Amino acid sequence: MPIAVSTLERLKAAVGPKGYSEDPAAIAPHLVEWRGRYHGTTPLLLAPRTTADVSAVLSICNETRTPLVPQGGNTGLVGGQIPLHGEILLSLARMNRIRSIDVPGMSAIVEAGVVLAALQRAADEAGAYFPLSLAAEGSAMLGGNISTNAGGVNVLRYGSARPLVLGLEVVLADGRVLDLLRVLHKDNTGYDLKQLFIGSEGTLGVITVAALRLFAKPKTRETAWIAVHDARAAIALLHQLEEASGGLLSAFELIPRIGIELVLAHIPQTGDPLAAPSPWYVLAEAASGTGILEQALASAIDAGLATDATLAANETQRASLWRLRESLSEAQKREGASLKHDVSVPIAAIPEFLAGGCAAVEVLIPGVRPVAFGHLGDGNIHFNFSAPKGGDDASFLARRNDVSRAVHDLVHTLGGSISAEHGLGIMKRDEIARYKSATELNVMRALKRTLDPNNILNPGKVLCV
Repeated sequence: MPIAVSTLERLKAAVGPKGYSEDPAAIAPHLVEWRGRYHGTTPLLLAPRTTADVSAVLSICNETRTPLVPQGGNTGLVGGQIPLHGEILLSLARMNRIRSIDVPGMSAIVEAGVVLAALQRAADEAGAYFPLSLAAEGSAMLGGNISTNAGGVNVLRYGSARPLVLGLEVVLADGRVLDLLRVLHKDNTGYDLKQLFIGSEGTLGVITVAALRLFAKPKTRETAWIAVHDARAAIALLHQLEEASGGLLSAFELIPRIGIELVLAHIPQTGDPLAAPSPWYVLAEAASGTGILEQALASAIDAGLATDATLAANETQRASLWRLRESLSEAQKREGASLKHDVSVPIAAIPEFLAGGCAAVEVLIPGVRPVAFGHLGDGNIHFNFSAPKGGDDASFLARRNDVSRAVHDLVHTLGGSISAEHGLGIMKRDEIARYKSATELNVMRALKRTLDPNNILNPGKVLCV
């Protein structure tokens, strides 16, 4: 349903002449997500500068029943940030101030449009550490990270976005500002309302400012690239390294040989870290410079848990190892058509999941190439498949729903989740009904109706109301 011209004029007035765009060329990059699967439309891009601007916009939208989609850095992978039905697009990019960094208090206050890497740098320059880290950190914005409960490579030690949030400022659907912007590490005074908005993908309110936890900066890191036979050996190695490091292990990434071959083929200035290929690798990192990993890996190789390993001798070598891991998605994209699944299962079930999932998809698509990688330390596997060599991409992609159903049914059987860190968006909105109980979905709908009774906030995403 077209949005009234009078409403559009009121919205433009609310954000001022520098706070909106109707230029199709300027809006276009905001209307397609990274994978190119979802394409949207909007009559108006709003870019508020202050919380008061956001409040005014939502008040108008709620009064006029005008739907709106919030967007951060547009790095989401499930279509949650795309206006698919001509909604108003609300970009938080201009709300990009780091308001404060309090090193003694181990906290930072940032606006929603602050890019994740910018906070990482600012914290580092102040002598502190913000641990949330993911491949899109150079463009992903913190409001989006929080609203999707982003994970990344350091969840093993520091957790996902959720435990890093101390407080929030949120604009509700009717324009009221909910001030939960506290830096307290303990606050036991009733319902923890901020948790409602973390991971809700902009369907319950618009996050405008966040108070975030900082940590002491690791003085040194040990980073190792390790060859292993299979996922079972990797899990045993995880336990051994956790025990040896006394809980200092921050990352433990599982990487298949095919993934490295794709990176070497498609990403310039990359090299194989080890002399001989291995079916699987682990990229492990600990916040320690005492040789703990080196000693533990020697024992692991003697015990047959690992077959070879190399440790980064300096920051340049560390960056080269991490570049291999962080380039996996880009390399697979350049290889051609792929089907991707962001799932989690109990760590002990990962070998069964990998074997069962690959076998099930091979039956559906003979010759399919599994490219499974990710955060083994917290059970989050990016269970991806590239099209068979020489196959037809269109035919391969046409099996998307069949493949997802096979993978997600297995995940559910093993007690896992069909979305570990990317959210539901539109991609998994309908499918989640197969795996969540009616009671759970009804409680979610009740929250949505209470906080957004007119269904103007990111309508059609996360769940059907």
